Amino acid sequence: MTQGSDVTVVVASQNRRDELLATLPQHEAPVVLVDNASTDGTAEAVRTAHPEVTVITLDRNVGARARTIGVARAGTPFVAFADDDSWWAPGDLARAVAIMRAHPRLAVLNARILVGAEERLDPVCAEMADSVLGAAADLPGPSLLGFVACGALVRTEAFEAAGGFDPVVRFPGEEERLALDLDSAGWAMAYVEDVTVHHHPSLRRHAPGRRQAAIWRSRLLTALMRLPASDVARLVLRAIGSGRPGREGLLRALPDVPAAMRRRRPVPPAVHARLRRLAGESDR
Repeated sequence: MTQGSDVTVVVASQNRRDELLATLPQHEAPVVLVDNASTDGTAEAVRTAHPEVTVITLDRNVGARARTIGVARAGTPFVAFADDDSWWAPGDLARAVAIMRAHPRLAVLNARILVGAEERLDPVCAEMADSVLGAAADLPGPSLLGFVACGALVRTEAFEAAGGFDPVVRFPGEEERLALDLDSAGWAMAYVEDVTVHHHPSLRRHAPGRRQAAIWRSRLLTALMRLPASDVARLVLRAIGSGRPGREGLLRALPDVPAAMRRRRPVPPAVHARLRRLAGESDR
């Protein structure tokens, strides 16, 4: 087990009691579980089966913001995120912490994510490995402008200074706004394939169409908070033209537009340029 003073695993979950009971023993560090108002007896079951786990119960589902609550409770310089259906490979959490300590500008280390019993490489990891941003000399791997929360180790100082996961986006796609703010503040994110996270996706998942609508909602709200108005306008048009998920995502975003606008702070030009580079856009 890694030293408790170094790292905590924070898990946010809702109504996945059985998955949690199976994955919690896999974690090699103290665990803070934030339960997003489950109705399946998750908190009680975990407290009974794993009394060593710190359980925080919420009276409503706050989405990814639950992880921010967990980080505040953890009180360690590093926090590893895991989903209720994922865990860090044996020994790799300690290895990841050592890498973070050796690279003081690194705010987020994204591990290699292997999916399912067959251990398929998550396609997003292949994209990270080939990042067009290259690899800075002071980083342990390719530079990123985003990450996958269930495979991320974060530096608590940087995470909290950037506001953690916000109450507007919630889930999914919650990583984008945080990544933009970390980059804007001079922190770095990198992909490190030498450490591994296992992800065995739960069978209790949203229908693909519903999830795509939720992703569109997150993109739109993040754009309102951090991107130039011209980018927001183009994204709205893309959502409308993308079919039902995009239009549904747009409608779902509307109630949160005032909150997003109150938090609007467009990213610096250099960060925006890196975003466009990742998207394959040339300078205009």
